[in-house]
Amino acid sequence: MSATTTTAATSAAPRPRPANPFRDNLTMLRRNLLHARRYPSLTLNLLLTPVILLLLFVYVFGDVMSAGINGGTADRSEYIAYVVPGILLMTIGGIAIGTAVSVAMDMTEGIIARFRTMAISRTSVLIGHVAGSVIQSLMALAVVLGVGVAIGFRPDARPLEWLAAAGLLALVSVALIWLAVGMGLASPNAEGASNLAQPLMILPLLGSAFVPVDAMPGWLRWFAEYQPFSPAIETLRGLLMGTEIGTKNAVLTVAWCLGLSLLGYWWSRSLFNREPRQ
Repeated sequence: MSATTTTAATSAAPRPRPANPFRDNLTMLRRNLLHARRYPSLTLNLLLTPVILLLLFVYVFGDVMSAGINGGTADRSEYIAYVVPGILLMTIGGIAIGTAVSVAMDMTEGIIARFRTMAISRTSVLIGHVAGSVIQSLMALAVVLGVGVAIGFRPDARPLEWLAAAGLLALVSVALIWLAVGMGLASPNAEGASNLAQPLMILPLLGSAFVPVDAMPGWLRWFAEYQPFSPAIETLRGLLMGTEIGTKNAVLTVAWCLGLSLLGYWWSRSLFNREPRQ
């Protein structure tokens, strides 16, 4: 083949399309939403856990727990108002566990290696997981909140407080899901990712989700008060029920969310830029 023919063939070959981060983010978001729709069992299992806990604590333990909180007077309706905000935060933790598992599956099944060879924005793979999981999280929160309303939860929030509560839930979702993406990337397989992310469901139990922090023993009270979930639960509880939030809870919630988001993003980027596992 002559040099002229070779040059012409080379010039006629299609050139790689330059990466468009916005377009690539939307493509990866669509991929993850389709994946969740085709394999809903994981999301369903993670969603059933907070719903079952809500029904269990309201109908089985509700009178006893409310009596302990109200000084001996059993009032299940007051305990519903107390427990729903904690269950909502546990719901986000459950969706984050699903995210960690999904990321670990992508890493071990080789699809990430394929994405690395394509002319796409590298961060779009991570952002697609995060955005898709945040959308799933908000949908799951709507379902759990609907169950709470059906069994007697009656929030006393004004429109501005509803907006602030939605923003808080979205902020917590972003923080926990970025952290879960890092856990998925750091895990050798899906089972390891699930085990590593379990504290995202357990920590609310060691906070103010079901009982006040003041009722805990002293050695546990300090941890329960300052861990990420308790300030967020108290802030959400105040927004939904129209009670006092407290500057400390609001500041701690925002600080934890921003810190965990930055940590999760940096951790995920660092792990993703390494060589893929075989």
